[in-house]
Amino acid sequence: MSALPKAVLYHYPVSIWSAVARLALEEKGYAPEEVDLKVVDIWKGENYDPTFLRINPKATVPTLVVPLSNTLSEEVDSRYKALTESTAIVEFLDKSRSFLSKTHTTSAAPAPALTPATVAATSIGKVIINDIVHSSEANPGLLRYNNARDEASLRQLAKEVLHIQQGKQSALKKYIAEGESGALQVSEKTKKFWADKLESVESALLVLEAAEKPQDSLSESEKQARASFLQTGKEAWETNLPKVLTRLSKEMIGPYALGDQFSIADLHLAAWFTRLAKICGATVSDDGKTVVDKIESYIGIGAFIPKDYSPDVTRRSEKVAKLAVFWDSLKGRGSWQKLYGEGLF
Repeated sequence: MSALPKAVLYHYPVSIWSAVARLALEEKGYAPEEVDLKVVDIWKGENYDPTFLRINPKATVPTLVVPLSNTLSEEVDSRYKALTESTAIVEFLDKSRSFLSKTHTTSAAPAPALTPATVAATSIGKVIINDIVHSSEANPGLLRYNNARDEASLRQLAKEVLHIQQGKQSALKKYIAEGESGALQVSEKTKKFWADKLESVESALLVLEAAEKPQDSLSESEKQARASFLQTGKEAWETNLPKVLTRLSKEMIGPYALGDQFSIADLHLAAWFTRLAKICGATVSDDGKTVVDKIESYIGIGAFIPKDYSPDVTRRSEKVAKLAVFWDSLKGRGSWQKLYGEGLF
């Protein structure tokens, strides 16, 4: 008797959007044996491997490969579909396990519904997920890999991420060479995809590899590349991010994104906000007020996150930032503790 097909989650342990899917697995109470977890080391460029590209041509994680609904039978060959967006993945995971679920589950854990129950809450959730957390202005990759606004912070950034970009460069060059030699049988589309990614990586490397050079020893092209890089970082941190956080504070209800109940919106917000907190020097032991203070200090434009939420209206307690209350609420959840309890990423 053959085993029933099950889903496979391709992820990278310190990937922010992979964390969204992993939080969903924990919140929904999936048993470990119900979903296979396979690591794709994006720092080493494994996501550009032709084998993975056949699963997800965009080369992104997380990717959830699921058996199609009409093939959960041992008498038929299994067919699969790849979900390549964290939004689609968590929606699938939410719908696929509930107290009414008919799927082949081995877990006895509770399966709370994470989808908002009302039209109004659904609308707010979509704004928070799509228009704020997943917006280009909130891009966590940009905040992490362009996290330099002056020469001192550029030197520090190079120490942290240079090896990652070099690993991607090495992998892409290898795949391109093997594609050109015929060692790998790939399409021209795949070759162009690799070439475009390599160009982007090497553009960043031009700046990072010269980070230790004094300004007056740079070539003209290096000076222009550095200036553009630093301007991008400055705009991301000092212009775009404050707007994102201000709008986020306005849309959130508190203590979670949509009120008292943890929802799909909180999965995305939790992973994104934890990454931001990590970049800004926060630790697992910090409380919400400390995290918000560290974020504002790191951005460096003064206090701007609204302190407009009262955790206990009956006592008329001092108002605090919704994001501070959100952080304190997150820390009490088993899913967050399992992913981040030993250190933020």
